[in-house]
Amino acid sequence: KQRIYRIPEEQSPGTVVANITAKDPDDEDSPSRLFYSIQSSDTYFSINPSTGVLQVSGRIDRDVLPLQLHPNVSMIIRVEDSPRVGHSSEMEITVIIGDINDNPPECNPSTFRKEINENTTAGIVLLDLRNSCRDIDVDPPNNLFSFTGLSGFGSNNFALESAESGRLVMTESIDLENPSNPGVEVYSLTVRVQDIASPNYSNTIYIYIRIKPVNEFFPVFSSPSYEFYVPEITKVGSSIGKVTASDADWPPSVITYSIIAGGGTKDYTNAFWISPINGDVKILERLDYETTQKHFFTVQASDQEKTATASVTVNVLEVNDEEPICSPNFYSFQIPVSLAVGTNVNGFRIQCQDRDSDPRSFRYFIGGNVNNHFTFSPVAGSNTSQLILASPFDYENGLDTKWIYRLRVYITDDNLLSVKNKATHLVKTGTVTLSIRVIPNPTTVTTTTPGFTVVTKKENLYLDSAWYVPFVTTLGSLLLLGLLGHLLARWLCARCLSAPQADSTPLINAPEKKKPKKEVALEMIKLNTVFDGEARDP
Repeated sequence: KQRIYRIPEEQSPGTVVANITAKDPDDEDSPSRLFYSIQSSDTYFSINPSTGVLQVSGRIDRDVLPLQLHPNVSMIIRVEDSPRVGHSSEMEITVIIGDINDNPPECNPSTFRKEINENTTAGIVLLDLRNSCRDIDVDPPNNLFSFTGLSGFGSNNFALESAESGRLVMTESIDLENPSNPGVEVYSLTVRVQDIASPNYSNTIYIYIRIKPVNEFFPVFSSPSYEFYVPEITKVGSSIGKVTASDADWPPSVITYSIIAGGGTKDYTNAFWISPINGDVKILERLDYETTQKHFFTVQASDQEKTATASVTVNVLEVNDEEPICSPNFYSFQIPVSLAVGTNVNGFRIQCQDRDSDPRSFRYFIGGNVNNHFTFSPVAGSNTSQLILASPFDYENGLDTKWIYRLRVYITDDNLLSVKNKATHLVKTGTVTLSIRVIPNPTTVTTTTPGFTVVTKKENLYLDSAWYVPFVTTLGSLLLLGLLGHLLARWLCARCLSAPQADSTPLINAPEKKKPKKEVALEMIKLNTVFDGEARDP
C-alpha cells in the first residue's frame, strides 16, 4: 500500500522511476486487463496506464521552490480492472528528490571596485568576498565553495587570507612615489570561486583597486631665496623674474603662488604681482632707485593643503632717468654794451640739482649765442656755474646787430666717465631760458627795422649801490619846487598891496623902475634803473 523511491534531481523526461504491478484474482487463469492512473495532480511524473511504469515527465529541479524546501513528492496510484464499473485499488508512492552539484557558485556583484589611500597599513582587510557569493545547490557539499587563484597586475601586494574565508588583505603598503612603482594607481585582480564537490564548477571574480594619492610632501622652492635685478626704467607690467616650486607627491600636485607679505610702497599696498599659475613676478608700478633701492617680499607656494615660503629681494638698478633741475629756470636782465670781457654777467649764477647724477657730470651748452659772446664758467663738472662775457660787442663795425639775446641753456648729465654701467646710461637734459638786453652807449644809433631810426638819449645809469643819486635828486627837486612856490606867493601878495588910491596924486614923478625878469630853468632827468639780479632797494 505504500512505497518510497529515491531519485536525483534533473533526470531526463522518460526516466523510469518505478514499475508498478497489480494482480486481479478474477483473472487468475487468464491475463487480466488492468488500468493504472495517478490520482493526485503531479507535474513531475506520469504512469503508463497499461503497464504501470512510473516515469519522469518534466524537469525536476531540487534547487528551486517548492522542492527546495520540500523535496518529497507523494502521489496516489490507482489500479482498476475495468474502466467503467470495475473494482479498483490504490497505493501511495513517495519519491524523494535528491540534490546534485549542478550549479556553480555565483557572486553578486561579480566585479568589485575598491579605493584605498596609498599609505594604507599592511594587513588590513579590503574585501570579504564570501558575503557576496553563494551556491544555490541545497545540500552540502554541493553548496560549498572556496576562493583560489588570486592573480593579476599587482597581485604581489595583495593576498587571500584563506581559501574558505574569501577575505582579501593588503600584504604591503603601496607608495606611489616609490621608483619601483612609478605612478601605478589601479590594480586589476582576479579570484576564482570554485565548488568543493565534483565536478567543481567555478566562476571568476574581478577586483579593481584604485590607490588614492595622499598629499604627503610639502612644496619645496627651487631656492630658499630669490634675488632679481631690475633697472629703474623698467616698464610697468614687465616680468622681472620667476619663482618655481614642486613637491615629491605622485601625481605632481598643482601648486599655486601668491605674495603674502612685503613688497609695498607708499603709493601701493603691493608694487609686485605674481602669477598664481607659473610664479612669474611682474611690477605694478615704476621703480625709483632714488626712493627705494631694495624691495623685499615673501612668496608662498601651496598645493591646497601644505605650503612653503621663500623670500624675494628686488634690487633696483640706478639708471640716469632724472634730468637736472636748475634755479632759476628763467631770468631777464640788462647789461651795458661796454661790459668788460671776463665779467660775471650781472652776477648771474646758475645752480642745478640731479637726483641720480653726480655734479661732476654736468655740462653747460648755450643755444642762440650769436657770435659766442657768452659762456659759462666752469663749462662742466660742477652744479654751480657763472655766466661770463666771453667776447666784446662790436656794433660800430656792424659785427653785432642784435640788442636782445634770448639764450637757451642746456644742462646735461652726460659725463660718461662717471657712469658705472654705460649700457643703461641715458642722457637727460635740463633747460634754463635767459633774456639779455644790451644797453647802448649815449648817442649810439641802433637800426632795428629798415626805415626806422631809434635815438637813445643820454640817461643817468647808476649802480644799485649809488642809492644817494635818486635821493639827492629828488630832495633837490622838492626844495626847488618849494622855493618857486614861495616866490610866487610873495609876488601875488605884493601886487595886492601896491594897488593905486583914487585921490592920491604923486607930488614928484619918480622915474619908473623896471623889475628884472626872472627865468626858472627846470631840468628833468630821466633815471632808468638796471636790475642785475642782485640789487636791493634801500
